[in-house]
Amino acid sequence: MPTNPASRRRFLQQLGATSLAAALPAPLFAAQPPTNPTPLAAGAFSPLPLGRVKPTGWLLAQLRIQASGLSGHLDEIWPDVGPASGWLGGSGESWERGPYFLDGLVPLAYLLDDARLKAKAQRYIDWTLASQQPNGFFGPASNNDWWPRIVMLKVLTQYHEATADPRVLPFMGRYFAHQLAELPNRPLRDWGKFRWQDNALTVLWLYNRTGDSNLLALVRLLHSQGHDWVAQYDNFQYTQRITAEYLKLDQDQGLKDLALSTHGVNNGQAIKTGPVWSLVSGSASDRAAAQKMLSTLDHYHGLPNGMFSCDEHLAGLNPSQGSELCTVVEEMFSLEQSLAITGDPALGDRLEKLAFNALPGTLTDDMWAHQYNQEPNQVECSLHHAPWTTDGPESGLFGLEPNFGCCTANFHQGWPKFAASLWMATPDDGLAAVAYAPCVLETTLLGTAVRITQQTNYPFHGAIRITVNPASPLAFPLSLRIPAWASGATVTINGQPQPSPSTGTFARLARTWQPGDLVELTLPLQPRISRGFQASAAIERGPLVFSFPIGEDWLKLRDRGTAPSPSADWQIYPTTPWNYALVLNPDTPDSTITTTLADPGPIPFAAHGTAVTLHLKARKVPAWRAIDGVAEPVPQSPVTSTEPEETIALIPYAAAKLRITAFPVLKNA
Repeated sequence: MPTNPASRRRFLQQLGATSLAAALPAPLFAAQPPTNPTPLAAGAFSPLPLGRVKPTGWLLAQLRIQASGLSGHLDEIWPDVGPASGWLGGSGESWERGPYFLDGLVPLAYLLDDARLKAKAQRYIDWTLASQQPNGFFGPASNNDWWPRIVMLKVLTQYHEATADPRVLPFMGRYFAHQLAELPNRPLRDWGKFRWQDNALTVLWLYNRTGDSNLLALVRLLHSQGHDWVAQYDNFQYTQRITAEYLKLDQDQGLKDLALSTHGVNNGQAIKTGPVWSLVSGSASDRAAAQKMLSTLDHYHGLPNGMFSCDEHLAGLNPSQGSELCTVVEEMFSLEQSLAITGDPALGDRLEKLAFNALPGTLTDDMWAHQYNQEPNQVECSLHHAPWTTDGPESGLFGLEPNFGCCTANFHQGWPKFAASLWMATPDDGLAAVAYAPCVLETTLLGTAVRITQQTNYPFHGAIRITVNPASPLAFPLSLRIPAWASGATVTINGQPQPSPSTGTFARLARTWQPGDLVELTLPLQPRISRGFQASAAIERGPLVFSFPIGEDWLKLRDRGTAPSPSADWQIYPTTPWNYALVLNPDTPDSTITTTLADPGPIPFAAHGTAVTLHLKARKVPAWRAIDGVAEPVPQSPVTSTEPEETIALIPYAAAKLRITAFPVLKNA
């Protein structure tokens, strides 16, 4: 119980509110339990419990495609999460894959209110809750690794938010008591040591619901045993492409600190470390650590799709290097959590860039197949060891479990958690739109039910209509993230212009809201040029990155699963030239780029019927070629070419499975 009287009162009030909430429809739940009571530092925002934000429009279509694809059927065709799973009491895979699968399946099931998916998830949840031993430990008896349990705890926090199942909080309390007693004798190791911040996050989640001071002691113990990511980035040494020889992988050094420090997924998960720990430390430098990590990764390993290279380890700036799908979804989760704590709108910009480019770019349109690694300059997906730093030849295939099955189990969390994080609560009893996509939010503010509808075809179009519907007139602030690139953004309320918002901030609209009030946010989506490796150019428009689509010849390597499952492993070979240099005016890109718009189709990121197409001039560069299916490093700009000038079309990055994203630029353009 909290020792601070004010915190104790809030805690007891929350217990009463929780009991009442269990009898009410989900939209009428309180927005959030008391957040970070003394002695924790306050966060800028509070994530809303799972289920308060529901997808609509194209985002709902995307989640339904996911449910119809691997996410909704993986346990039927992949033994690692099937009936023999150790997380169902079987003798099969008993480590991370069951929890990974649930970490996406649970939010997907409840956001879609899908009874079939809920039933699938419930089997794992019920077995897990029933597996707890008298000492508080839980899970398959075949291993005692802390790491897979860290993932399952993330699952349980979401499940409890969606259902208020009374078994969850006592279960977590007993396990954390066991951890606190056991960690001095059996400390964190390998994956758990480098991913301790995810453990800390769930401990703090429980502290916000019980106020048990022992939980803060556990967070401090986890911090003392975990890898010091903040220190790693204060003195960052991994500035070059990391090789297997450098890591001494031939000497079985894969789980040593050097390999784990440079492992892509670990770094993606680590981005939240400083902000999470800042809740305990109160340190401004800890809170700023996420942005420092991102800028460091951009400087040494950044790619034009918003990711950093990591195939499997940090791989430098060449856009022909790849990024692992696990890293994409884990970095998205880190950004969502870090944004809640810091309130930094730049993290929202990055989150959208990953969600609208890197995430769908590594999935087939029907989400029955995925890549392990994606490349911004991806000219072939075939069986080659190049260009990966430490991964195998299947890494670029689209399939069921190319290279390694972690991404097969883990990719499911990307879209659902993004949808659930579009809105957050603010400390002044308001709400903040931290990312944009069509959705509806139902919650309670100051005892009044509030429904907010966001209608938009963003990121394809720039108009966002937000209808505010309190049950009765209600005064509260509404904060809207204004991206750093959105110069000239405008806001109106019921048609009345509001002060021009500044870019890279949250525009705060404080007023007494009447039912039906309409906020219209317009974000100008002008093409812009970003420069990268070898002075190459990438073309962006709003949060979307654009690529030249290469003709695709899909060759089935093998079927996966049993009929009628469409799961298969695919190679893709190019059928058209791709080696273009752009004719650009970097000072006035609008003068060299024209835009064609359409409404998003039933598959939002499909190449056919894409909602946005950019047209610009280019010339082929014959000397720029592919070796073993991999594009050579993009030539140093500026380049020259005597080839005829052509008009080429660029489409959203995610729509082109074979693509060029980083282009050389022609001299005197």
